[in-house]
Amino acid sequence: MVDVSAKEITQRLARAEGFVRISAELERRIRENSIAKGSVLEVARLAGIQAAKRTDELIPLCHSLPLDSCDVTAELLPGRVRVEACVRVHARTGVEMEALTAVAVACLTIVDMGKAIDRWMVIEGVRMIEKRGGRSGTLIAPDMKAQP
Repeated sequence: MVDVSAKEITQRLARAEGFVRISAELERRIRENSIAKGSVLEVARLAGIQAAKRTDELIPLCHSLPLDSCDVTAELLPGRVRVEACVRVHARTGVEMEALTAVAVACLTIVDMGKAIDRWMVIEGVRMIEKRGGRSGTLIAPDMKAQP
């Protein structure tokens, strides 16, 4: 692991997003909440939170962090689901990996829950959209600066 002991403890935030392209049939079934395994959006949200909390177990050499908060949203859009994770911590290192892991696992959960209806879903656009705290300060993806 990287030695972060000399770094200052600061409040840090990371936001990430990702998308799952879905068929019209799966979109309809998610909207109707008629998937056999339950509410796709809520289960994906919970899976993302759970994954963020266990990131250090999944990614080699990733620091264990006591997360202050993790908020994951899954929003049904035309032809796709958008997942966003916002993770906060007071620590010596950032939470980018936790936010990205939350998004990736939430997207995988959508695929798992919907695969009986749509076998050709595509996960795309998993990326960081905002980072705050630490030496780098605030960084926002250029195409997100106009967003709230």
